[in-house]
Order: sequence, then structure tokens, then C-alpha cells
Amino acid sequence: MHGWRLLLVFAGLLVPLWGFGSLVEDLREGEAFVFDVPLLQGVHALANAGLDRDFIFISALGYAWGVVPIDVILIVALALRRRMREGLFAGVSIVGSLLLNVAAKHTFARVRPDLWQSVAPAETTFSFPSGHAMGSMTLVMVLILLCWSVRTPWGWGWRWPVTLVGALFVLLVGMSRVYLGVHYPSDILAGWTAACAWVVGVYGLVFYGTLRPWQAAGTTPAAQAPR
Repeated sequence: MHGWRLLLVFAGLLVPLWGFGSLVEDLREGEAFVFDVPLLQGVHALANAGLDRDFIFISALGYAWGVVPIDVILIVALALRRRMREGLFAGVSIVGSLLLNVAAKHTFARVRPDLWQSVAPAETTFSFPSGHAMGSMTLVMVLILLCWSVRTPWGWGWRWPVTLVGALFVLLVGMSRVYLGVHYPSDILAGWTAACAWVVGVYGLVFYGTLRPWQAAGTTPAAQAPR
């Protein structure tokens, strides 16, 4: 148990914090990220009408058509099931991530890339960090951390399916924003790292000590039973 928690703190909190801090430091010093423009140009070289259509759809799923509705459904469902601690974790993670993203965008005020005319709907906000990347990673991290503690008669249950599908979704959303030319790759990395650090930090505060999701206060992990 303690080893798993230490690994979670290191991989989910300290490493993302270090990554985000490194990106912020370079951005504040005005240093260009050497991989940004080459990656944008390389991805744009693959552009065609079919990929345009697919990535516009994926980008929409990464926010208004997918992530936001699922965020709302998840929080409401947890509240209706009276899973208040899980609902608190999801709500603080999701709403807090949104507020942090807005604050970071206005703090760093990075202009979006303008290497070509994008086929994506017009964007009016700043670029760093990516809201799509941060929002999708926040949702997936919340789901993974909630599902990872659910035990089912067939063993791992939803743990690995949610993790693998979630990772693929986050990757595709990030790729879509780069493909459409509305974000630098460093914006995507910043969104991912900030979201991971924030959600793991909230998880540690809400499920303090030995308490885990779906576990009633005062019980031991061995006595845990999903409802």
C-alpha cells in the first residue's frame, strides 16, 4: 500500500510538477522550444481532407461535445449515489483544473501559433497551457483513480480498460490540437503535466491516510466492497 502511494506521488505529482515547471521557466525566459515548430510543420505535411474532418471531430470531443458533458454527468451521478467524497474529488479536480487553466492562460498570455490558416473553428483565448489537453487529462485521471480502487468478482475489472482507453483519448485530443495548428506541442505537454499534478494532489488531500475511493470511513481496505 505504502509503496503504491509513494509511486503515485512520484509519478503522478512530482514528475509532472517538474515538467510543468521546466516549461514555465523556459517560457518566462523567452526561450523557444526547439521541438515546437518542427513538429507542427511535420504534422501539417500529413494534412488531407479526411484527417481534417477526423481531427476536428476529435478536438470537439476533447471539449464541448465530450469532456464537458461527461464531467457534468460524472459529478451529478456521484452526487445522486451519495458518494460525496468521490464527488468532492471529481468536482474539485475538474472545476479547479478549469480555473487553473484560465488563470495560467492569462498569466503567460502566449499567442497561438500562426504558421498556416487552420481549418478549426476560430480560437480567441491564449495558447499556454492547452485547455483541451488539460481538460481531457483531468477527466481521464479522475476516472482512472476512481476505477483503480474498485474490486470486482473478475479481478481487475475496469482498471486497465479505463486506463488504456483514457490514455489513447488524451493522446488523440492532444494530437488533434497540434494537427489543427491551434496549439504548440509545448502547450499540450503543459496541459497534461499540470492536470496530472493537480488531480493527484487533490486525490491525496481528499483520500488522506489509508482511505481509498468507494471505501467507507473507518473501514480497512480489506473490508472494502464496491456498491
